[in-house]
Amino acid sequence: MIKPMVMTKESPFTPAMMESMKKLEATREARLQTEPRRMTADEKRALLDEYHPDYGDKGFAKIEIGPNAGEKAPKELTALLHSKSRISGLDLDLDKVDFETDVLIIGGGGSGAAAAIEAKVAGSDVLIVTKLRMGDSNSMMAEGGIQASDKDNDSPMQHYLDAMGGGHYYNKPELVRRLVMDGAKSLEWLEGLGVMFDKHPDGSMQTFPGGGLSRKRLHACADYTGAEITRVLRDQVHNMGIEIVDYTAAVELLLDKEGNAAGAVLYNMLTGEYLIARAKTVVMATGGAGRMHYHGFPTTNHYGATADGLVMAYRAGCNLLYQDTIQYHPTGTAYPIQLFGALVTEKVRAVGAQLINTNGEAFVHPLETRDVAASAIIRETSTHGLGVDIPNGRGVWLDTPMIDIINGDGKIATALPGMLRMFMNYGIDMRKTPVLVYPSFHYQNGGIEVNAEAATEKIPNLFVAGEAIGGIHGRNRLLGNSMLDVIVFGRLAGQSAAACAKNVKVGAPTLSHVKEYESQIESAKLEDTGEASPILLPKYARDVNVGKLK
Repeated sequence: MIKPMVMTKESPFTPAMMESMKKLEATREARLQTEPRRMTADEKRALLDEYHPDYGDKGFAKIEIGPNAGEKAPKELTALLHSKSRISGLDLDLDKVDFETDVLIIGGGGSGAAAAIEAKVAGSDVLIVTKLRMGDSNSMMAEGGIQASDKDNDSPMQHYLDAMGGGHYYNKPELVRRLVMDGAKSLEWLEGLGVMFDKHPDGSMQTFPGGGLSRKRLHACADYTGAEITRVLRDQVHNMGIEIVDYTAAVELLLDKEGNAAGAVLYNMLTGEYLIARAKTVVMATGGAGRMHYHGFPTTNHYGATADGLVMAYRAGCNLLYQDTIQYHPTGTAYPIQLFGALVTEKVRAVGAQLINTNGEAFVHPLETRDVAASAIIRETSTHGLGVDIPNGRGVWLDTPMIDIINGDGKIATALPGMLRMFMNYGIDMRKTPVLVYPSFHYQNGGIEVNAEAATEKIPNLFVAGEAIGGIHGRNRLLGNSMLDVIVFGRLAGQSAAACAKNVKVGAPTLSHVKEYESQIESAKLEDTGEASPILLPKYARDVNVGKLK
């Protein structure tokens, strides 16, 4: 249960929080002179092994069926993979076609929009189906920025080394090469469409540092980067006349009798009606899984992030890659409770804020990689007992007033207007007081395995874009590389799908793979979860205590 807390009359903070804040303020002058040292590789490894949720067995279960049988995955994802289909037992008429197109794009976020634009440019008929509204996605909610090596002191090779190191060298090299080589041209493409990046008075791009970056390579639009990019992509989709079907979720892939992707079974979220979409090629751009709340963590993700694409592709026979790896953003909002889990962009630390425990101590370098910083916070609030008490657990301070002290008054207002407004709505002025944070489920590092053309190996004519891909980021993602992969692999998936569609003749559709998968469930004698998957939307009424902090 969430315990009530007594606020002071003049402040939204409790007396205990205020006492801790005094300790923070007392150490600020000394901390301005020196920052915590970087950890050694051995120290990082020991920290991750003990405190990062991915590195233990708690919260995981073994996948019993399908291409990844025998491997572990978060219990919540395993339950989805062990569940029967939403269409199980239904008699669907696959000859009754409601939509027919060259390229079917499942998902209306940044990668889906980028794919649609490129497929349309290539001359294909394109249909986007999205279970919420066009643009409702994790892309819209991204804040920090997008990486690209477009400066004289940088290069794609340097970017490649940073990304590989950040992913602990588990990244698929061919995917990382594509990511970094297309970085600068992706920025140019976005700017040409109308994205308003932060620039210096002379018109050159502003760049910012970040955790795990060896160069200032982060390009931003204040702290609205994802919203700005998604706005422009969405407008371009509308301007090109691309057909969009909102509030309509894909629930199963259609295959033809040769095993090629041939469309999808759709579910109208408003009417409950099932529909059939036939297509020559399919792009899976369904995004992440934050609303599954793996390991009980809060999330920064949008409401529809429930791993739909992973479930559909896996049931059809695709391999998953690194499905056991999740990125917990170090600085999700811990307090006030109304903002629980909301993202506090890494850009806040990039421009000067430090992570501070209840004794006023800076316990980790502000720009360690996200997995290391998150693990340090979990250590501080659990084993070390140095977290700040909040209604649903403990958090740590993020000393935001340091930003204006270091950079001059007004830096927060100009560089972080969204953050400033978000906290001001609850009486917290981050220019004057620090804010409380704790790790939040932010990104699905693993996903569907693809090749360097964004194509799945097991299902011809099926392509993947954005967060649904596994392998680009290895086992940990660096900031700004997600928005870049949204653009690079979104565009690539659209181009590849359009080129492929020119030579495809769609065969008779079938759902035999769904029946075969359910036969595997029965043969394995798996316990009936009582749920159908994909779940499409989270069910909070049944799980009111999700996200109690340690």
